[in-house]
Amino acid sequence: MNPTSHATTQDLGDIRTVLEEDVLAVNELIIKRMDSPIEMIPNLAKHLVMAGGKRVRPKLALTVSRLLGHSADAHIKLAACIEFIHTATLLHDDVVDGSALRRGRATANILWGNQASILVGDFLFSRAFVLMVEMGSLEILNVLSVAASRIAEGEVMQLMNQGNVDASLESYFEMIEAKTAKLFEAAAEAGVLIAKPADEALRLKFKEFGRCLGLAFQIVDDVLDYDYTNVVSGKKAGTDFEEGKITLPLIYAYENASISERNRLREMFEQPASLRAEAFTGMADYIKQSGALLRAHDVAVGYANKACEILADLPPSEGKELLLEIAYGSAMRHA
Repeated sequence: MNPTSHATTQDLGDIRTVLEEDVLAVNELIIKRMDSPIEMIPNLAKHLVMAGGKRVRPKLALTVSRLLGHSADAHIKLAACIEFIHTATLLHDDVVDGSALRRGRATANILWGNQASILVGDFLFSRAFVLMVEMGSLEILNVLSVAASRIAEGEVMQLMNQGNVDASLESYFEMIEAKTAKLFEAAAEAGVLIAKPADEALRLKFKEFGRCLGLAFQIVDDVLDYDYTNVVSGKKAGTDFEEGKITLPLIYAYENASISERNRLREMFEQPASLRAEAFTGMADYIKQSGALLRAHDVAVGYANKACEILADLPPSEGKELLLEIAYGSAMRHA
């Protein structure tokens, strides 16, 4: 691949300004497409969609497509589609996990109930697929539909490992690659398909970039769950621990634990969630002191660095710098 052949962002002027306008257009389309005469649907959907999320996945698709010279508006539908898929999975996840807080606000399942949350999640999935069809690309339809399927498989993997302190590193990475990294991967790949559909090498490059970015993002999420001093995350610390989720910090702590400490951890995950919640602060301190949090964060930084290395042969541009910022930001964030 000749990297100089992709230096087309100069034709777009200030790409940061262009992308700010793109994000506004995506938000407008999201509001328009989640409308329904059934009043509960837009009310519930807006509660989460407009709650100030990072929009990392749609921004990734927008930035990749703009970096590669896309100047039409198909990427707006792509970004909205990706955000609908993500939001639908969050609605379903909060029901499965019994979560009470999301982005610093009461979850939809707390306010409207589990049944409504599941059904509105289904509605958003259907809206996503309508947008996919409107884009008119079978390749993008395939990429995003496969991603939606893998996300569901990843969530089931997580459910199957709930409370299993013997879960392996391999099973953990397989799970987060499916439930989180796959949508990042799909967003980046689809961004290429919008702009340079015939460039297979470029497609594979950005697909791997998205995968590494998604892995870094999820591992940092798992680390932040054990930081009860963090007041900016919008999510109650200890949620994953309380729900019995086996994440990388816990796997590393268990790996280096003594027999008695392993027994203590095992017993902890055999207890009701309410008892785990009471023991969280002490357990978080133990996991931090074991070095597991720092070790897990180092892995996240490693994936962010790998994502940046993947883009090393692209020529300098604002679009490239934005992608590097997204990659580093995914590993160094506090929320």
